[in-house]
Amino acid sequence: MKKAFLQIFSPCTGAAAVHETRMLAALVFILLCIQPGHGQTCTEGFAYDRSSRQCIDVDECRTMPDVCRGDMRCVNQNGGYLCLPRNLYNQPFRPETPALPEPLYPETSLGFPEPFVPDPAGSVEASYPRCETNTHHCNPTQVCINTEGGYTCSCIEGYWLIGGSARFFSTSVCPDIDECRYGYCQQLCANVPGSYSCSCNTGFLLNTDRRTCQDVDECEEEPCSHGCLNSYGSFMCNCDEGFELAVDGITCKDLNECEFSDFLCQHNCANTPGSFYCLCPPGYYVFEDGRSCEDINECDTGNNTCTTEQVCFNFQGGYTCLDPLQCQLPYVEVGDNQCMCSAENPACRDQPFTVLYRHMDLSPGRAVPADIFQMQATTRYPGAFYIFQIKSGNDGRDNVSATLVLSRPITGPREVVLDLEMVTVNNVINFRGSSIIRVTIFVAEHKF
Repeated sequence: MKKAFLQIFSPCTGAAAVHETRMLAALVFILLCIQPGHGQTCTEGFAYDRSSRQCIDVDECRTMPDVCRGDMRCVNQNGGYLCLPRNLYNQPFRPETPALPEPLYPETSLGFPEPFVPDPAGSVEASYPRCETNTHHCNPTQVCINTEGGYTCSCIEGYWLIGGSARFFSTSVCPDIDECRYGYCQQLCANVPGSYSCSCNTGFLLNTDRRTCQDVDECEEEPCSHGCLNSYGSFMCNCDEGFELAVDGITCKDLNECEFSDFLCQHNCANTPGSFYCLCPPGYYVFEDGRSCEDINECDTGNNTCTTEQVCFNFQGGYTCLDPLQCQLPYVEVGDNQCMCSAENPACRDQPFTVLYRHMDLSPGRAVPADIFQMQATTRYPGAFYIFQIKSGNDGRDNVSATLVLSRPITGPREVVLDLEMVTVNNVINFRGSSIIRVTIFVAEHKF
């Protein structure tokens, strides 16, 4: 670690002493007080000792109260002192470095405590007199400090002193200080002989103090194809509606909504980037909900090809143009959509008395059985009864009822013509007659 030095001056003051001849011991003592050091200048961290006539170490931890800040303990060194965590000295020193608890770092935004720590950038050369003759016994990790009549050994920066040194030999050792044990780095630490180096995890950047780390806002580099959310030490990409995040966690790919369900659209579904839309068959339009289909009434919109003589009839998914009614002989037209065969006309014998024309549309999705048409007598005679039957167009199936019932599912598109006959029988007057309702049913192709 980095050493701290304190210059100590002799209490006696005066100009630099000049070399004098030896005198009596009492006179030497007086001269030493008047002219300290007998020409010897001690370096920082050392003071001249009159009794031994040499530079000795100054114990800064005793002479400088509160020299270390916070929860740091002052440890005197030869020529300086160290500020180290207190728990490091709770137990005797052993060759192996004691295991210390992992440090807890506060939020950097609240400030980072600044104990006296070494500078990882490199060592600072000490300014004390060196031994130049190489006749000392200091270890390679020590520096020799020349003193009058001898020398002393001190540790270089990044090492701590174990043992002591005498005047002509050294019994001390300087093991490397593992700064990483003491939590000098907020995240990653690499110890090197005499120093250490801090680094940060992925997603963080080393601050200018070379110790603490700050979060990197990866979103500033726009790594995501859509949206980006920065997090502590990382980031997360998100996608716009209609897209999903790809396996690389960065790009977004389109969601094919049409594959989710067959019921998303009533008819057909078309996928688009980030969305979809529904399609309807010809004769329909997409309803306000954007999914269901509604019939286009071509007769109301005027989007049809019927002439002025024809009548436009709309049905589900289409329309048809009905020609003007032409009654076939011996029938004559007696009103809208109705033909009559007179009883006075011999040709009308055994023919239905009237034929009434009706049109209707039908969707193929109707559940069965389903009532679709009802017929009844408009005039009743005493003693008469009525028979209802499907005379033609029912594929050989008879149904005697006053209500036309759809008894089995039907598919389209198709056109079905049914002759529904109402027979009137009166045995009192020996009368039998019939009337026909000709129903044309347009069956749509689709169920909607």
